[in-house]
Amino acid sequence: MANSEIILANAERFYVIERMTEKEVAQQVGVHERTIRRWKKEHNWDVKKDQYFQTASLFHKEMYNFARKLMLSIEYDLDNGNEINSSRMYTFTKILPLITKIKDYEEHIKNDSNAKIPEGITPDFVELIETEILGMKPKNER
Repeated sequence: MANSEIILANAERFYVIERMTEKEVAQQVGVHERTIRRWKKEHNWDVKKDQYFQTASLFHKEMYNFARKLMLSIEYDLDNGNEINSSRMYTFTKILPLITKIKDYEEHIKNDSNAKIPEGITPDFVELIETEILGMKPKNER
């Protein structure tokens, strides 16, 4: 991959995923702001940004729904004296702290009027899910 392609890919990631402004992206990758505006238009970064956060938001909602259903199934088994599968309990105990972290983070962002409000799930949180729930190695150890 040529150096210019790497700069373009990094600029797109900064704008689309990390929600940096055009000026911040330009400073980060070392190109003029006009170049960033041109790339943004040519490569449909605003559309990609919307798609990324819709997908992340959907995943976030699905994660809440999954945890709620899992909790209800465990509660049902407890109430009816049924044996509870240890893998369901393990999964629930691993996912519960992550959900509370999401809620705490959302509350912190809402209370901080100067903060950027990220929609959906952040790349840091994706990495946390990969390591804590899926058992994948952190990116720096791969």
